[in-house]
Order: sequence, then structure tokens, then C-alpha cells
Amino acid sequence: MGYNNINESAFDEEGTTMVTIYDLARKTGFSSTTVSKALNNYTDVSEKTKKKILEAAAEMGYLPNAHAQSLSTKKSWTIGVMFAEDNEVGMKHPFFSALIESFRKYVEREGYDLIFASRNLRQRDTSYLEHFLYRAVDGIVVICSDPHDPEVQEMINSHLPIVVIDMSGQNCSVVYSDNIEGGRLAVNYLHSLGHTEIAHISGDPSIDAGAQRIKGFTKAMDELNLPIREGYIVNGGMFSIEEGKAAMETLLSHETMPTAVFVSGDHMAIGAMEAAKEKGLRIPEDISIIGYDDIEMSSYVTPKLTTVKQDTDRIGACAGKLLMNQIIQKKKILATEVVPVELIIRESCTRVRKEKNV
Repeated sequence: MGYNNINESAFDEEGTTMVTIYDLARKTGFSSTTVSKALNNYTDVSEKTKKKILEAAAEMGYLPNAHAQSLSTKKSWTIGVMFAEDNEVGMKHPFFSALIESFRKYVEREGYDLIFASRNLRQRDTSYLEHFLYRAVDGIVVICSDPHDPEVQEMINSHLPIVVIDMSGQNCSVVYSDNIEGGRLAVNYLHSLGHTEIAHISGDPSIDAGAQRIKGFTKAMDELNLPIREGYIVNGGMFSIEEGKAAMETLLSHETMPTAVFVSGDHMAIGAMEAAKEKGLRIPEDISIIGYDDIEMSSYVTPKLTTVKQDTDRIGACAGKLLMNQIIQKKKILATEVVPVELIIRESCTRVRKEKNV
């Protein structure tokens, strides 16, 4: 009938035919076409009908045969995932894990599973693209990697459908937060509190998000006619707590300390807060600190962290939609989705004191 993405019958391990969609049709009273549509999650089947068919399928022990399904649809129903692990944090970082979870939920609703590329591939002299081609993935998502990495560019230039998250200016579909506007939001808010001695702990500028937030910081400072003191932009590396702490220690060693610091990631901001406290500074009375990401921990540290929120739910869903469109249309599509950011005001920033903090 043209709808049998899921094959018409289920098989046991020995290949013996078990429950068919025709058995389900007889059981439920619906046509075999309706049953097939419900099993494949077509939108023109009501939720009530779908629920009845799925309950019957579970009751009768119907299971689609994945191999037969793959042969009939010419798909593996898998998506390859590659993301940066340069700081050895990987998915343990709450921003990455929230992003992956959002993307996973979207593509799983379309019937897809995720395959994660091991960082040990390079030790085995196998490229990420070779691995994904071997696994016959239907598409690839790349998250927060070095845009100059030849392996990333190899995947972007391949024939496979691909979407890149957290990088701009690539020759493929991309989804990223408005990082320049995020930097401007942070600086403008600090300036509204009277701060003029504002410093920035950046992410590594080799990473697109780090470079774009530096641009946002410098753009806002320029728009406000505020000078950036020498040494007031410190590279915080790969967004870890330890690197944020070290960068803040560098800032606080200056003869003239900033009254406020915009930090390019919440993990780094938490490290920066720790360094300030160890130096005997009160937050926000002596120094204001604003982060970026709005990870869950931000609302539980003391003081609660003011931050620029990235909408991980929307980013993941946008990436999933862009990739699904390419897989359905069977061609690569160049599209750009810039996801707005939002300032979340909590307790770590306050109006600057009259006397300058030195």
C-alpha cells in the first residue's frame, strides 16, 4: 500500500512468522493501511486510534524486524553524533548533555537512534567519516567542534546529510545561539549597573562560540565607548571550572582589578567565583560576575549566578528538524538557524560601588 515502512510481519529468531499487521488489523478492526500508518507514527492517524493499535501490538507481541525494515526503506535509521572532547568533559558538561537530550528526543520521535563516535577512532587510524560510513548512518550531527578540524570539514564536504551545532559560517546546515548578542546583553546589563571596568574571561577563540562571545563583548564595549584595559580579556580555554578559576586569578593579579567580569561559560564562572572568594572578595559587593549557558547548577551556587541562557531545547529541536528535512528530501540543504538568547538575572551582579575597587 506504500505505507509499510515497518515490514508487514514480525519474526522470531529462527525466522518463523509471528504476528502480522493483518493480525493487528483483525484484532483492532482497522485497515492494514491504518495499522501500518499508526506503527510508523503518521500524523494523519488520530492519537486515539494510534493508542488502540499500539496497545494491541504490545498485547499480541508484535515487533518489527529491524533488518527487514532497513532493506525495505534503504535506511539504517541511525544518526552519527560527533562532538568536541578537547577538555575531556564531553557529555558530562551540562550544556552538551542537555543539547544531546533535546536532539535525541526529536529524532527518536522520527524513529532514529544515535551512534556516538568514539574519541579513540583517531588512535585506530580511522576517521569519523569512515566510521559513520561503515555504520551506514542516514545523517550526522556535529556539536561544538573546532571549525578548522580537517575531520569536521571532511564530514561537511561528504555526501551525507549533516547539521552542525554551535558553529557558524559552514557550508552546510547550522544551528547556533546568538552568541554576539549574548555578549552584548551581558555587557549592557553590567553597564546599566554602573560598571565601566569590565573584563571578559573568554572561551578559546578557536572554538566558534568563544570567538563570537568575544566579538559580542568588544562590540558592546565599543558601542558604550568603554575602553578595554590591557589584559582584561583572558582566554579561559575549553570552558572548564578549573580554567575559569585560573583565568580569574590572572585578572585579579592586575594592579587595577575589574569591578565586573563577563565569563563565557557557567562552569568557568563558577571557577571564577571560587577564585574571587579565595582572594577575600565578596560577590557581588566587591566584584560582579555574569556567566553564559544557564546550566542547572547556576541557580544553586552561592550567590545564584546571573547568566545568559542558551535555549538547548530549541537548539536541539531545530537541529533535528533540519537533519530530518535533508534525510527525507535525500539531499544536503544549506540552512542557518540562529537561536535567541535571554538574560537571566539572579544574585551575582549588583550596582557598582562609588569607590573604585582596587
